[in-house]
Amino acid sequence: MLKKMKGGIVLSVGYMLSPLSWWNDLFFNLPIAYFFGYCASLIYQDLLVTFTILGYWISNILGILMMQIGATEIFFDNSVRNLKKDLLIGLGSSTIYTLVILGLVYFHILELPDFGFM
Repeated sequence: MLKKMKGGIVLSVGYMLSPLSWWNDLFFNLPIAYFFGYCASLIYQDLLVTFTILGYWISNILGILMMQIGATEIFFDNSVRNLKKDLLIGLGSSTIYTLVILGLVYFHILELPDFGFM
């Protein structure tokens, strides 16, 4: 029972970080990404935007992996878990998600706001 509760918590936190909960980006992913970019900008100022985007992508990958790990703990035995496979699936799905968003921006289906510093 404790294992299933732990899996549920990991699954819930992973959902909040994953691209499936786009509405929670304002509260979770964007602050994490901005902090990541801010820390990089302390080293070199021009890294803020690049590392903010990288931090956002990493937080989404982490969310997908946490969802997979949590679901595995809830529904399967520990012997079924394959961390390498989980990592590759998380990386692949996050990369596809990122490419879809970049395509939507490139073809002007989604518009980016002009913050005045880019």
